Amino acid sequence: MPSPYETVSTYFYAKDGNRPFLMRRAFAEKAQLEMVVKTEAISFPSSANGLAAIEEILSRRFANDFENVYTFCLARPTEANRRHFPSHWFVCMSAKNNGAIRVGSGRYDWYFSSDARCLVERLVITIDEMQILPANQLDRVMIWVTSLPYPWCRPDEAVRNMPGIEELAPIERYLREVRSVLPEC
Repeated sequence: MPSPYETVSTYFYAKDGNRPFLMRRAFAEKAQLEMVVKTEAISFPSSANGLAAIEEILSRRFANDFENVYTFCLARPTEANRRHFPSHWFVCMSAKNNGAIRVGSGRYDWYFSSDARCLVERLVITIDEMQILPANQLDRVMIWVTSLPYPWCRPDEAVRNMPGIEELAPIERYLREVRSVLPEC
């Protein structure tokens, strides 16, 4: 029987790897997506209804604009999260058009179907922070990010070897604040 852990993992591989067909293994046909964007550093539609629209926004369109995408969930769901899994996240990626790097953080609220398939019926993605770094920082950022356990990473692991880049300070603060409220895995 699929679990919240498997469903959320599938989402990361679908979005980050530009594999829209995998979204079908994570989302219900009539799934709803809500985006709460609290920054001007990135834009998304505020909502999408249905699997086809979610595939378009979170995989196809996203992949048109970004590459080197690594999204990390900062806690793992358990069977207790079979209906709802609130989780913090952070992401690193580079823009295809100019190489600028975006590093962001926020919260997911996953709502799963009650049947054995455990598909996402509703997903609320909140983007709290999004920092833009110059393209010349790509190596430093990607060396850090690719050393982390993907896609499940504790906040303390994320900040341990974070490069000392001024633009990353808000992300580091976010990760340190989240660390203090998360249960131990």
